Amino acid sequence: MSHKAGFVNLIGRPNAGKSTLMNQLVGEQMSIITPKAQTTRHRIVGIVNEDDYQIVYSDTPGMLEPKYALQANMMTFVKEALKDADILILIIDIADKNMEFFGFDKALTEMETPMLIALNKVDISDQTVVEAAVERLKQTFPNAEIMPVSALHAFGIDHLKNRVHALLPESPPYYEKDALTDKPMRFFVSEIIRERILENYQKEIPYSVQVEIEAYVEEENIVRISAVIYVARKSQKGIIIGHQGQKLKTVGTEARLKMEEFIGKKVFLEMHVKVDEDWRNKDRSLKAYGYKKS
Repeated sequence: MSHKAGFVNLIGRPNAGKSTLMNQLVGEQMSIITPKAQTTRHRIVGIVNEDDYQIVYSDTPGMLEPKYALQANMMTFVKEALKDADILILIIDIADKNMEFFGFDKALTEMETPMLIALNKVDISDQTVVEAAVERLKQTFPNAEIMPVSALHAFGIDHLKNRVHALLPESPPYYEKDALTDKPMRFFVSEIIRERILENYQKEIPYSVQVEIEAYVEEENIVRISAVIYVARKSQKGIIIGHQGQKLKTVGTEARLKMEEFIGKKVFLEMHVKVDEDWRNKDRSLKAYGYKKS
């Protein structure tokens, strides 16, 4: 029996719905989903296995004009995704009239890799708006296949999955057949904490935060986790902790409950807040946190 396998990379502007679509395609919550933009910082892999195929989906940070070194390094993940894709899925929010892709325009319009455009959030638009958007995209990307979807409501997802499967090249699997991702559990628990921070704090605070897992000890009935929340300025430390530690306690409780659901075990979570001054622009910190290769 022949076997198909390939890398299917998701790209798009911030808030286009990449992470929601990724989770729908994989069937697991691999990526942070919040209403805030720029929530995905890394390239996150989710693997779908069947007897005769393996699809390696990859979520990427939203394409943007970098304002600091962290964002510039995030864009290297997008560049890599454009280069190594067997199939590219470009997610476009139907309400987004701006077709600028921040230096990636040429690469996208000249893409030789099979490209599917997921025109997302069509559930909030009438048919004439959808048709007009499809026509506009056909002119910009004549070689792409345009597929109206609603990632939030799973509309059009089965059709998108079928097209991905049809376009997969013949290949042996790239990962073991029981693999779900290439990331360790430490990564996902750190992302759960960061997700709770994104939901509980406003303005610049969530974007100034980096979460590192110092200890992850799995015992028979419980997992003991020690995490450090790094902030970019001393003034942000007090905001994260909150009056009498209440803000941090709320984040900790929400994160622990979500971790228990994700891991399937009781969790003891310990969190500390430290300052890593201006870490988003420091080479040493960006390397240590996995945003920049040594």
